[in-house]
Amino acid sequence: MAEKFPRDRFDEIPEDLTRVGAHRAPRPKGRGWIAVGWAVLATLVLVGAGIFGLSLVNGSITFHGATSSPSRTSASATPTPTPTPTIVPTVDPSLSVNVLNGTTREGLAGQVGDKLTAAGWKVGATANADKSDLASTIVYYGDPKNQAAALGVAQSLPGATIQQSTAFSDTGADITVVIGANYQG
Repeated sequence: MAEKFPRDRFDEIPEDLTRVGAHRAPRPKGRGWIAVGWAVLATLVLVGAGIFGLSLVNGSITFHGATSSPSRTSASATPTPTPTPTIVPTVDPSLSVNVLNGTTREGLAGQVGDKLTAAGWKVGATANADKSDLASTIVYYGDPKNQAAALGVAQSLPGATIQQSTAFSDTGADITVVIGANYQG
């Protein structure tokens, strides 16, 4: 025997409710995007704060006080440029110079060696370079104190440039000349 209970507010079910036995109404559509929006906003704020913090640490952003004006600080903040010393080419007969032929012309290393000897340089060795198709003549020096001497060697060879490199330090020479196709001597 089924017992009859009086009707109450829980017995009234809306007509448009499609679920049976549910105690809550369905969630509105699109409500999940609110959480995604908050996550994106929080990520953007954190990334922006991180970039701002890193730029402060690196010194790319500086703050000026309320009393200072950019015109007053820029006049005193401009550093005066330090003049770079001019290297004067010198001839130092105590330094040894090796000459390498980087072209296909035979005997060019010996000719350049003779020219440097006549200019006052002590030529150690003349030989062919590993490559025979180099475009430009370069005077290599390993020790920075030999820069003026390298300029002196380059001055003896029209079109030569200088470059600091330790690539030829195992040869025992202080300066190494690699003759390229631009040599007109």
